[in-house]
Amino acid sequence: MKDVRDASFVAQSSNGQLVRRPLSPHLGIYRLQLSMVLSGAYRMSGLACSLGTLLLVWWLVAAASGPKAFATVQYWVGNPIGLLVLFGWTLALVYHTVAGLRHLAWDAGYGFSKPVFNRNGIIIVVATVVLTLIIYGIGLSLWAGGASAATGG
Repeated sequence: MKDVRDASFVAQSSNGQLVRRPLSPHLGIYRLQLSMVLSGAYRMSGLACSLGTLLLVWWLVAAASGPKAFATVQYWVGNPIGLLVLFGWTLALVYHTVAGLRHLAWDAGYGFSKPVFNRNGIIIVVATVVLTLIIYGIGLSLWAGGASAATGG
């Protein structure tokens, strides 16, 4: 069966002969590597940081607007979906910061050898998870402690 894309691979050489154009490699030939995943994750975390900052602005504006507006934001942020969004934003902020430090090291000319490059990628993932859990744990404990102090418990 003839491939319908064959016509797009045909060209003319400088002397007028018909020749087949070379095919560029496509995603199918690449193996998924940690560096590829971390590169994409760095870009996505930057986007998530930007979107999460809108939540921060909403919270700050509500705090400045008065108790009723602030209570509304606290309601949305305090429900399970809001807490999940906050966790995702925290994860994105931590990852973007840690990976950004790696990029600064690269800008200074360090960390380009393959063993160091791969090891640092694993360190970034582990550091992101550990730091995010620590930050979120401290935040939840302070939030829960503030809630119990507000109720007199």
